[in-house]
Amino acid sequence: MVTWLEQMPGELLPAIPVVMVLLSLTAAVAIFPLPENSVKLRAGINLTAAVAKVLLIIALVPAVVADGARPEFSAPFLPGIDLVLRVDPLALFFAGLSSLLWLLTTIYALGYLRGTKNKSRFFGFFSLCVTATVGISFSGNLVTFLVFYELLTVVTYPLVAHWGTPASLRAARIYLRYALGGGLAVLIGVVWLTMYVGPVDFADGGAEGVTELVASNPVPALLIFGLLVGGLGVKAALFPLHGWLPLAMVAPAPVSALLHAVAVVKAGVFGIVRVLHDVFGVEAAAELGVLTPLLILAAFTILYGSYQALRQQEIKKRLAYSTISQVSYVVLGVAMVNVLATTGGVVHLVHQGLMKVTLFFCAGLFAEVIRAHTVSQLRGAGRRMPLTSAAFTVGAFGMIGLPPTAGFISKWQLGTGALASEHPWVLWVLVGSSLLNAAYFLPVVYALWFVDPEEVEPETLVSRGSDASDPLRVREPKSLLIPALITAGLTLFVGIAASLAFAPLQVARFIAEGVLG
Repeated sequence: MVTWLEQMPGELLPAIPVVMVLLSLTAAVAIFPLPENSVKLRAGINLTAAVAKVLLIIALVPAVVADGARPEFSAPFLPGIDLVLRVDPLALFFAGLSSLLWLLTTIYALGYLRGTKNKSRFFGFFSLCVTATVGISFSGNLVTFLVFYELLTVVTYPLVAHWGTPASLRAARIYLRYALGGGLAVLIGVVWLTMYVGPVDFADGGAEGVTELVASNPVPALLIFGLLVGGLGVKAALFPLHGWLPLAMVAPAPVSALLHAVAVVKAGVFGIVRVLHDVFGVEAAAELGVLTPLLILAAFTILYGSYQALRQQEIKKRLAYSTISQVSYVVLGVAMVNVLATTGGVVHLVHQGLMKVTLFFCAGLFAEVIRAHTVSQLRGAGRRMPLTSAAFTVGAFGMIGLPPTAGFISKWQLGTGALASEHPWVLWVLVGSSLLNAAYFLPVVYALWFVDPEEVEPETLVSRGSDASDPLRVREPKSLLIPALITAGLTLFVGIAASLAFAPLQVARFIAEGVLG
């Protein structure tokens, strides 16, 4: 199979990962100085960069997955250490998710923030956030990963604090404390590991020298593993490092979507996968005895997050605790160390992103259009906002794991992987979590569709506008609605078309087979 990459001059090939990073960085630099009334120019810059990145990802998929191309760029950074950007299947998988959802979240944010202040600041940091996320995706060694990981912390703080209210400023400060603490742990782990084995490049089966370190000095190797995974676990919201996430829900809905589905929590869990697969390697990790504790921690986080979600009445907080639970499916899958489970964990990076961004898009629509912030305020919303309610229902069914959604594919893979592993008890964790998912999502779906709007209190009928043919039905803004419908459609499509070439499931299986053989 001949791709456009193979036809490019050899000296241009390594530039591709750099271009991917620079697209959103250039957008940020261009957006920051724009006056607030430059609405069309700001939107044009955002959308042009986002579309270009998606097109590059689409072109890279067959080249990297089918043809084995590995575009790489390196530049001197520290003595004996380079900044390395490399495109491998896992990197492309994560970058593809962030690029697609950046585009859709940008469209959503343009409508959501219409008429508000500080839009150039918001979209500038928004683009920097994606710059950091793509840099994390394409990092070829631990130092490069650390640079972009710390950048992500800095540039997401202003997004959480965007409204400038006391609640948002408090949430942003708490988020920063957690994130800086986690970043410090990662920094210490990277420096310590580098002192033992030299520069640590990501490599299939583990970095050179780490296996020898595990065999010769298991105690420091174990401590380094704990520092890296513990530091990354802050952004991944592993228990008990999750406290910042529910508080950060005071941020604008596009930021909530970014935190949960695109950038922050995904950067943390992606980093854990890198450490396990490409720094230590699964064999060295097994020798250290860290796999079972990691599996137990992920399982507990799944059940804990689901239980806490059940207790929340505020929609965004319920979704926040749901994220704490759902992201740990990725860790659960890779910690079982077999192809089926690892495939389920890796594919959930994408599947959870699609489902969760759908739910946050819908939550933002409910809040903006009918001022509904709690579950009780959604009663009768299915008649008032039918398309938004349908998209929310698809996302909720996906989180429960009902066919034919993306969530069903993830949970099926994880369940079969659990039965094929040394830990069949994990299947009961998945069953318990799904029952809890149903317990906190089905009442919302019931409230949407099976309660008459006439039963709703008059104050909840306030909205931005109504339909002349049906006074109870309200206008669903297209700029907010279309992204939600697209991601809901993709949630169904990747479940139905999971067997197609280059579907997320097939790419995840390719990655898992490459790691485990």
